[in-house]
Amino acid sequence: MVVACFFTALFGWGFGFYGQAVYLAELHKLHGWSTALISSATTLYYLFGAALLTLAPAAIERLGPRAVHLGGAAILAAAAVGLALASAPWQLYAANLVMAFGWASTSTTAIATTISLWFHRRRGLALSLALNGASAAGFTVAPALVQLSARYGLLTAVLAVAAALFALLVPAALLGMRAGRREEEPEGGDATPPARGAEKAPARPAEPLPLLLRRAEALASFRFWSVTAPFALALAAQVGFIVHQVAFLLPTLGNEGTSTAVAATAIAAAVGRVGLGLVIDRLDQRIVSAAACASQVAALLAMVLFHESALALTLSCVVFGLSVGNLITLPALIIQHEFAARSFGLVMGLSTAICQFTYAFGPALLGAVHDASGGYRPALGLCMALEIAAACIILVGRRAKAGRTP
Repeated sequence: MVVACFFTALFGWGFGFYGQAVYLAELHKLHGWSTALISSATTLYYLFGAALLTLAPAAIERLGPRAVHLGGAAILAAAAVGLALASAPWQLYAANLVMAFGWASTSTTAIATTISLWFHRRRGLALSLALNGASAAGFTVAPALVQLSARYGLLTAVLAVAAALFALLVPAALLGMRAGRREEEPEGGDATPPARGAEKAPARPAEPLPLLLRRAEALASFRFWSVTAPFALALAAQVGFIVHQVAFLLPTLGNEGTSTAVAATAIAAAVGRVGLGLVIDRLDQRIVSAAACASQVAALLAMVLFHESALALTLSCVVFGLSVGNLITLPALIIQHEFAARSFGLVMGLSTAICQFTYAFGPALLGAVHDASGGYRPALGLCMALEIAAACIILVGRRAKAGRTP
């Protein structure tokens, strides 16, 4: 099942996340559309996707994870074909709206909800392993789209990559996402399987917050916002940069160098996630989150200062990438640690939706700053400011946690 979710993440992030950078560069080259126009369509995609994210857990409960994951992948591929065929701005926007349905069915909320049906005690590890598919998409799917688009055109690139990914995802989903639920035996040894729709009590982390049963309770919780707000800001900077990464790097690095840098970013993301996953249970996850934001600030600053050096840009992309995967995984791990287990689906879905609603504006905002200033350095400065604010907020949440009476 974890392997199936890995391939879902590979498909989802390949076409729905990293692919957005390729669409932006290729459509600008093909049609001469402005960066602001194309990135505003990406913002619409993320906004609509944010609204759909909260429906993913219910869809999985009703239809089963197999139908949701495979259906979402098919929608993503069809929408990417629509983008490749777009010849007018309205078609660009329409394809992005369709793509939002696929993204909601293959991204973090859908994968985390599916993981929660099988795992309790090792949910964090299982989620980290599955979401490595997101990092793998950056050094497999994205470079393949860049190289194939340069040689054969965007449409051929999308069709070829989609066919290859379906060959991996379909058998994995058919074998791994079987009917029924396989839940880990909790501490205490009770191996009695639960009824469908019921959940056995997992081993709980030390001092979790009380169960949140309603969205209103979550929205009124300072702890909820101390996780959601900083990651919303950090991901706005991260997503904004990644969507514009290809366009930013191409003038200095060219097609080959840009493919290498994008792949290096994603490889670093996978290495960073796996490396941190081995020790994260023994670390303060909020301090780690703030450090991840700080490392991305350092990488972006180096890009601004040494933007004419191919080596400096590539190395900076590696440093930036080390935290890319962790900023996606850490919210789920903090929520698992700080909220009761039965709240996980609700809190995770709501937090992810709010984060995506916020970071949806990242691509369009950076595109507008780029067009207004005539370059990417002011846009990267904005990313740094967002990351610094995120680090400060998450540390404030840690101090509030330390001062809370159990």
